Amino acid sequence: MDIGGLTTVVANSAYINARGSIDGTNSAAARDKKFHSRLKLPHITVCEGLRDTLDLSFDTVCVEQPIGKRLFREFLDANKEYHGSCRLWRDIESYDLAEDSDRAQKASKIVQRYMDPAAKHYCPYLPEDVIAKVKEGQEAVGDDLFAAALATTLDYLREAPFMFFTESMYLKRFLQWKWLETQPIDADWFLDFRVLGKGGFGEVSACQMKATGKLYACKKLNKKRLKKRKGYEGAMVEKRILEKVHSRFIVSLAYAFQTKEELCLIMTIMNGGDLKYHVYLVDENNPGFEEPRACFYIAQIIQGLEHLHQKRIIYRDLKPENVLLDNDGNVRISDLGLAVELKEGKTMTKGYAGTPGYMPPEMLKGEKYDSCVDYFSLGVTLFEFLAAKNPFRNRGEKVEREEMKERMLTRQVEYPDNFSQNAKLLCEGLLAKEMDKRMGFKNGCCDELRAHPFFTDINWRKLNAGILPPPFVPDPRVVYAKSLDDVGAFSSVKGVNLEDTDRSFFDEFSSGNISIPWQEEMIDMGIYSELNVWGPEGGVPDDLRRESILEQPKSSTCCAS
Repeated sequence: MDIGGLTTVVANSAYINARGSIDGTNSAAARDKKFHSRLKLPHITVCEGLRDTLDLSFDTVCVEQPIGKRLFREFLDANKEYHGSCRLWRDIESYDLAEDSDRAQKASKIVQRYMDPAAKHYCPYLPEDVIAKVKEGQEAVGDDLFAAALATTLDYLREAPFMFFTESMYLKRFLQWKWLETQPIDADWFLDFRVLGKGGFGEVSACQMKATGKLYACKKLNKKRLKKRKGYEGAMVEKRILEKVHSRFIVSLAYAFQTKEELCLIMTIMNGGDLKYHVYLVDENNPGFEEPRACFYIAQIIQGLEHLHQKRIIYRDLKPENVLLDNDGNVRISDLGLAVELKEGKTMTKGYAGTPGYMPPEMLKGEKYDSCVDYFSLGVTLFEFLAAKNPFRNRGEKVEREEMKERMLTRQVEYPDNFSQNAKLLCEGLLAKEMDKRMGFKNGCCDELRAHPFFTDINWRKLNAGILPPPFVPDPRVVYAKSLDDVGAFSSVKGVNLEDTDRSFFDEFSSGNISIPWQEEMIDMGIYSELNVWGPEGGVPDDLRRESILEQPKSSTCCAS
């Protein structure tokens, strides 16, 4: 074996071992004790000032932020008069995630427990018309059966219950967590594993958060390369968009920091590799996907695109290489460096961005466009999944940029025999050269696409909940990435000097922990349960009593990491 091949084998072994018992569940054993010990909640006197700086509205704290939602529900559970509303909230969420065969039984229990005046946990705040509508549609067990009941429950909770919550020890505990969330983070907190690939400005590698054991992907942006190629704006756009979006169909950003030479984005690890790799390299004798597998991936991509477009973000770089597969076989959109956010009041934008072979006619002609550009790229991607080639060039064919442009503007796509009629019709609808004839994001959603016969076998509710079984599950003992030799290395950047203005940009970029993903990590990796300890019989613990600071030696109250 050559040295390069041996290096790849060793790197792969270390990476697979880091996943912990192959599937990544044995995170506690992978923690670094030194860094784990730094995760401590401060005394309440350290973080009381956060009350004046944080958005402490009901929806922000109790619905959007995972730790805030946990603490609010603990508060409700601790107060008998709110047991009904809290349990109804949980049971409606359980109904929404249930298998079809279980929904009728769950719906019946919800009606009996919370909508019958004689029931122990009857919720008197539910209007009669809401209860009547639930009972009327109970047998159909639709997706929106309890939507009105949930909205009414949240309206009830955001009044008196939330007011009492803000005066309780649970809100103080939330402030402690927010203080911990804002503490500085740097490269020392992460252990690097093998390089998974290359981006435009640096490597993407697997890494592990030392304090929790959680695996991530680290996208590194070389500072000098960024400056030389005028990449500051694109890098900041990608970071801001990743901070804004939160969808199971788009990679999440958990941390952003800098080293001496690089800006680092710590994101969702997608151990299954990218779909270009799966289309062409996993089974080179039978490239491409069978239609059910392609259908599943396209459905998940549609959900990711819809989330972006509802936030007025145009992606502009959809292609198999930018769709990544996770441990379980689900996909997420990645690499938002070419995305653009529409300005307030604007519905269209202009600009040449993307990858040749995936860019729509209107962009190639220099015209204005909206989110419809992403659905043309979706059509190219679907074609490639099924045909294992781009619709406008043969596999391995070298085509000059101008020739490719001419083909995309004029050539009619020819479909191989393995395309079903529904696959062909969907491709044709997505690859329409005129924007107004193209299928996609209409009236604020993608209902037109979801209703297409190509997706007859997709249960969209289950897909959105992450409980629809994927057609392919990656082998946890395999690293779905090119060998380190094939990935290659970047050359050093010469003749670029960094100045104070550059360093100001780097400091702005390096914002540290990203709230929602960080809180999810604290819960998922067991840190929340370890640190969220109350006093005897659920009472106020010493770290939430202001006077306790006078009762202990001064050194014992210093919890700063």
